[in-house]
Amino acid sequence: MDVSYDPRTGERQGGVAHTTSAMVEAILNRATTAAYELAATAPKVRKIWLTATSDALLAHEEELAQLGNEETGLGLPRLRSEIAGSARSILFYASVAVEGSYLGASTDLINESIALSRWNIPVGPIAVFGASNFPFGFGVFGHDVASALAAGCPVIAKAHPAHPRLSARLSVIARSALLAAGAPEGTYDLVTGFDAGLHLVDSPAIATVAFTGSQRGGMALLARAAPRGVPVFAEMGTVNPAFVTAAAAAADTAAIAAGFVASFTLGAGQFCTKPGLIFAPAGAGMFDAVAARVAEVPPAPLLTAGIAASFATGIAELAVAAESTSRSTIPVGDGYFVAAQVFRVALADLRPGSRLLEECFGPVALVCEYIDAAAALSTLVRLQGSLAASVFTGGPTDPETRAVVERLLPNVGRVALNAWPTGVINTWSQQHGGPWPATSRLDATSVGAGALARFVRPVSLQNAAPETLPVFLSADNPWQIPRRIDGALIPPAHQF
Repeated sequence: MDVSYDPRTGERQGGVAHTTSAMVEAILNRATTAAYELAATAPKVRKIWLTATSDALLAHEEELAQLGNEETGLGLPRLRSEIAGSARSILFYASVAVEGSYLGASTDLINESIALSRWNIPVGPIAVFGASNFPFGFGVFGHDVASALAAGCPVIAKAHPAHPRLSARLSVIARSALLAAGAPEGTYDLVTGFDAGLHLVDSPAIATVAFTGSQRGGMALLARAAPRGVPVFAEMGTVNPAFVTAAAAAADTAAIAAGFVASFTLGAGQFCTKPGLIFAPAGAGMFDAVAARVAEVPPAPLLTAGIAASFATGIAELAVAAESTSRSTIPVGDGYFVAAQVFRVALADLRPGSRLLEECFGPVALVCEYIDAAAALSTLVRLQGSLAASVFTGGPTDPETRAVVERLLPNVGRVALNAWPTGVINTWSQQHGGPWPATSRLDATSVGAGALARFVRPVSLQNAAPETLPVFLSADNPWQIPRRIDGALIPPAHQF
């Protein structure tokens, strides 16, 4: 079984039995059968199903938050907020499906004898491997699950071993809500256990894998799925940089330092968008300001014993690479508590292959004080691909702003100007992805309207009779989606 532990004490508190091979096969068969019905169901109907699930999460908010806190130690306020955010996200993805542009529907009359129609179809059953650090936002019914269901794909999620009891309970609530709202059996299920997860990836029934977690875990899934050519959308995270221009440092180094520490210690530093390396002008006092703030941050528990052990190892390796010692010590006590850390590094230390450029999951960050801004920018572009970056400027007239942003954009998924990237907002314009090794697919996002694109693929039909085409390409367009007709994009109200 997956054993449940309290990260604040390290005490065992029950567990969840692993799903047997026979049970996994039964779940896969149900999903395969449901796939056809989901694909043919109008988005407005799928919205009803998803709305019921969103309502169910809110109805069980206190129960889920309490259970989540027992297994993650993230605190009730944070977990209640995450549940509310997840409920909103489920509704958002449903609305994206109803809007319909994700279908990419188009028809062209080439000549009297040739007509072409093109649209996106759901790929089929999806396997979702959720994250430890966001049990609701990226867990067994988070962004990946909600966007896949909205796109018309059945989902089989794997319970995370960091919160197995929560995974089991959350899946029961979600599955019950879906079925009660009219979704077919097989729309959503859960498996528990490492072998059960591998069974999913190996199964010919699974069309796509979505993963949020460590680079090691993501790359292992990528290798496992490669023989079948199955797409793996792995969001793994790396060291997210921040750059402070001379004008910004002169204006308010103290405020930037305070924001940096608050961001990289948020949730005990267990955010994939955590800023892990800040560049600031020498002489501005950034390292001292950051170190002073770090000393005020109380110890916090990491999610698992394994994460805590990896953090301790990572801190020791960073200290060697930076030729330094940490400014605080890891406390000794029960549970998985750690103290926030900060290291001073030089530009010359940030070379390819350095341990300093690898993520250390937890509340630790690096401060690099540069003398030459051009040299700092040259170093910045040599960093690994990342999910997000921050740029702090002296305002719209700061001459450095454009150059820094232009250097960063090819290497990151999102650049936040005068803001920190933690706290991802789910919108039509969100991009939560980035070049490898931040993700396995630089063309994808796991948050925002674009998330549905991972779970559909384009097809084309030539010389089809009207009754052969999907209903949304018929003259009356009952799904009321935007379509491109003979090259012109036409909104639903103006189709015919």
